[in-house]
Amino acid sequence: MNNNSTNFPDEPPLPPTWDARLARRLVRPLKHTRVTPNHLTTVRLLIGVVGAIALTRGGYLWTNVGALLIVLSNFVDHTDGELARISGKGSKFGHFYDLAADALVTILLFGCMGVAISGADTVAANSVGLLGPTALGTIAGLAVALIFFLRMRIESMVGKSGTKQASAAGFETEDVLYLLPLVTLLDGIAPFLKAAAIGAPIFAAWCIVDYWRVARRAQPVMNSKDA
Repeated sequence: MNNNSTNFPDEPPLPPTWDARLARRLVRPLKHTRVTPNHLTTVRLLIGVVGAIALTRGGYLWTNVGALLIVLSNFVDHTDGELARISGKGSKFGHFYDLAADALVTILLFGCMGVAISGADTVAANSVGLLGPTALGTIAGLAVALIFFLRMRIESMVGKSGTKQASAAGFETEDVLYLLPLVTLLDGIAPFLKAAAIGAPIFAAWCIVDYWRVARRAQPVMNSKDA
């Protein structure tokens, strides 16, 4: 994918992922309006919170509505960054507001999944193991919170390049959330939550190691500046 191809020479190169490219196309009319990236971050946050609340209602209908809203929220998450890039309306506060919204929506996703399964039939609740669905949702949510915190600290030390996600064929690692409606349609929330409760702590452990490596590399630089 050619990131340098664009019909708008006054804009940065096109982003490498398909959803971010679509987001830029959609926010381009907002470039010279009073709409700011923070407005779009707030919209993303509200959609995500409503989606998480819908998940707690349980049942086939509400679970699928919640999943669709979470996916929509995940897509809208790209719009604030793209508007900031093409309009110059970005700010340090807006960047960290975006990270905080990302963390909150993801934590709510797993926590509310646990609540939904807890209120479901006994078979679904017992299928997640001895800890119970609420505990698994809490574990996954706390691990995600730690991941976002460590990524924010790494970014503060080495810049955004230090937290860049792996991508291929126009998709990033986080794009797996676009499959959430498929999970809910197939009534697979319980195994999905169990996998998240295992995978998120493992990824958090990797982030701890990565943070430790970055901090060690950054320490000599900071000492030389203080000298």
